[in-house]
Amino acid sequence: MTADLVSSTAAATPIALLITGLEMGGAEQALTNLALGLRERGFLSKVYALRPRPTAGEDRLVERLESAGIACEFFGARSALDAPGTLRRMTAAWRRDRPLLVQSFLHHANLLGRFAARRAGVARMVCGIRVAERRGRTRLWLDRVTSDRVDHYVCVSQDVAEFSRREGGLPADRISVIPNGVDVERFAQATPIDLAELGVAAGRRAIVCVGRLDEQKRSSWLVVHAPSLFERLPQHDLVFVGDGPQRRIIYDLSKQLGVADRVHLVGRRDDIPRVLRACDLLILPSAWEGMPNVVLEAMAAGLPVVATQVEGVRELLGPRADEQVIAVGDWRTLISRAFALLGDSPSAGDVGAENQRRAREFFSLSAMFDAYAELYRRLLAAR
Repeated sequence: MTADLVSSTAAATPIALLITGLEMGGAEQALTNLALGLRERGFLSKVYALRPRPTAGEDRLVERLESAGIACEFFGARSALDAPGTLRRMTAAWRRDRPLLVQSFLHHANLLGRFAARRAGVARMVCGIRVAERRGRTRLWLDRVTSDRVDHYVCVSQDVAEFSRREGGLPADRISVIPNGVDVERFAQATPIDLAELGVAAGRRAIVCVGRLDEQKRSSWLVVHAPSLFERLPQHDLVFVGDGPQRRIIYDLSKQLGVADRVHLVGRRDDIPRVLRACDLLILPSAWEGMPNVVLEAMAAGLPVVATQVEGVRELLGPRADEQVIAVGDWRTLISRAFALLGDSPSAGDVGAENQRRAREFFSLSAMFDAYAELYRRLLAAR
């Protein structure tokens, strides 16, 4: 370590970044990027996770952080029964490490983190809200009744901020919006994967759906309507990247509907830029979101998108949103939009190029890092 780096590290402001777990995922990648980006802006981050360290093969984000010299600590929680012990360990860790500010991501980290920060005497607690939570009212109620322990909330989109004010009852004067950022060149310059690696037959093309295979993402709903989609687009297969509780449902549905040879479940992958660059279209059929990273990544890769009108999507797509956004559950319009984009190659290329330009201009990683750093400085200056 050089003398300059030692000096800058010693002078940096210590902060804690807390998340539920550090397996691959959108929020987890955002936190990892933030830890790396804040270091260049005068903050010394340490990353903490409620759950145990990810197993080999699932720990790529941990390896990335640790190889960059950013320490990670895991509190080992495996269920809600571990919450009291996790709270004690977290409090002890922050009394030892003495961060001036805690930034948490995701519900469980947000909730436990605010209690540990107060007990440990941390100066500022910032909670990140990354989704308009629609699984029930309990989480919203818990956030609201403990909001006195939170100095500020960061929402990933204007839609999520409005939802948090309207449905969550959070105070508007303690909410900021900082959109996700993306490394555009990493996606724009990626070498497309050979589709044969994903099970797609030679000469065929691919539509991709990336995300956890669960109720929120409505992956099984997309498969139900896959026969109609394939009828309009006979040269295209459907590739699902990700894993989750609906994997078996999707597999069984594709067999029952006679489209198993055109529906490919490829699991989690760490080469998403290459996969996106090999496909012609991203479909996002979600029931709710916050600001979906995969739409931003598809934009960076130069793809057109067909996405449901969930939180954050129109903010991402901007003036070309009307060509790419459908109502939740409107499968007929989904198919017609996909056909309009893929049946007209010049149109698809034009929309994809505009998506990429917009990602580069408005959603860079550096803009995200700068916004967080400015917020932290302001909060710490007011303590």
